[in-house]
Amino acid sequence: MQLGLIGLGKMGGNMRERIRRAGHTVLGYDRNPEVSDVKSLAELVEKLDAPRTLWVMVPAGTATQTVIDELGDLLEPGDTVVDGGNSRWTDDEKHAAALAIKGIGFVDAGVSGGVWGLQNGYALMVGGDKENVDRLQPIFEALKPEGPYGYVHAGRVGAGHFSKMVHNGIEYAMMQAYAEGWELLEKVHSVENVREVYRSWQEGTVIRSWLLDLAVNALDEDEHLVKLKGYAEDSGEGRWTVEAAIDNAVPLPAITASLFARFASRQDDSPQMKMIAALRNQFGGHAVESKTE
Repeated sequence: MQLGLIGLGKMGGNMRERIRRAGHTVLGYDRNPEVSDVKSLAELVEKLDAPRTLWVMVPAGTATQTVIDELGDLLEPGDTVVDGGNSRWTDDEKHAAALAIKGIGFVDAGVSGGVWGLQNGYALMVGGDKENVDRLQPIFEALKPEGPYGYVHAGRVGAGHFSKMVHNGIEYAMMQAYAEGWELLEKVHSVENVREVYRSWQEGTVIRSWLLDLAVNALDEDEHLVKLKGYAEDSGEGRWTVEAAIDNAVPLPAITASLFARFASRQDDSPQMKMIAALRNQFGGHAVESKTE
């Protein structure tokens, strides 16, 4: 099967290689000419046989919108666009409707696997009409991990990215739990080898997971994480998960707390804690720490 892949960064480049290893023809386009197979989107479309499939792997938002708008002008009825980036599910509905007017199909694909996907495969959560999804099955089979798991047609357009969003929200909470446990173990004097405690959990425990394996890898590289700053960004899906929970009146205390913990990590001097310290001093005369000039 032929595929045009747009965006050859850390994930897109490895996806191109994995699909090629499965025997398919992949032409890639990227703004970086050193990794691109063609010089433009127009050339990419021209070199693919109809009906074409174009898979978009660029940042969510403006970048994705720009590429899909351009593809809408270049493609023909019967072609299909796959958005495999981390787009918001509500954008999928707008993209599908705009392309449908021109007879172009649309599939959204939540893709998980990161830098390990080339070796281990990518978990895929896809949304769209059955006809479009079925036609892309050979590509999905090439990308997914070996075995019966790692792929789902989650539902209609938007279902793939919504499922991936919730996946990432769960990921936030799991990482936060491992991080909190690690900090507590590091704090007490009785536990003398925190790294080995984490390693011991990799087999036979109910909390074993790939994230735990990665935590052990990180501790092997830097046992007490002294080389890192306690600062964590969020990529957007955590926020969208919390917003969707509010819209649907679904309580998500763990995921919400894990998102707010990332916000707290970006404050060297928390304004909230200033107010709490001031209030404790006012009502109870509790000591406060003043800034030194």
